[in-house]
Amino acid sequence: MKKVKAIRKTTESEMSVTLDFSPLKPDYRKRIATPIPFLNHMIEHTAYRAGFNIETELKLADYSLTHVVTEDLGIALGKAVKEYIDKTDGAYGYGDAIGIIDEAKAESVLSFESRAYIDIDYHGIEIPTETEGMLSEDLETFLEGFVQGAMCTLHIDLFKGHNGHHIWEAIFRSFGAALNKVTAVDESRLGKTSGVAGKIDWIIESE
Repeated sequence: MKKVKAIRKTTESEMSVTLDFSPLKPDYRKRIATPIPFLNHMIEHTAYRAGFNIETELKLADYSLTHVVTEDLGIALGKAVKEYIDKTDGAYGYGDAIGIIDEAKAESVLSFESRAYIDIDYHGIEIPTETEGMLSEDLETFLEGFVQGAMCTLHIDLFKGHNGHHIWEAIFRSFGAALNKVTAVDESRLGKTSGVAGKIDWIIESE
């Protein structure tokens, strides 16, 4: 699979995310377009470390709220990655990585087994309420949205850092690098699912 596109439509917004697995394009930054510059910057780091292009398109109704944008982008990105994992034979579906910049160091671990769970541990490091005009809770909302859309498990640990910008860069660098491993195709895993439980089928009965 070379491309996958996920579009999430609500009464508040229409968020479109396209993953393009061709080599990272020279203008990959320009393909990430939300009204939130620091969020765009974090997705740039994600794409660069993941090694694939992330293209976004957003249409807003009357809800030009940061929370809506971050959540919708996270959910749509997660859904697109899940689609790729589900449809790509041999996709590894698991990845862990360290991200660093200057004094900041973080680790992300991802596992795609249809289990939505997120744990972010700052290990007592004080996180600024706001960085570059964006609330930290909205960056957390993006990551929570990703997990909802991807139905994956994500653990993030911040080990070092005191500069807010660097803290989030380290986190998103590690997140992107973990995605690089998640989406890698391993020939030894051809015909296998990303989790030992295998393909999950539901039987729903109602009266």
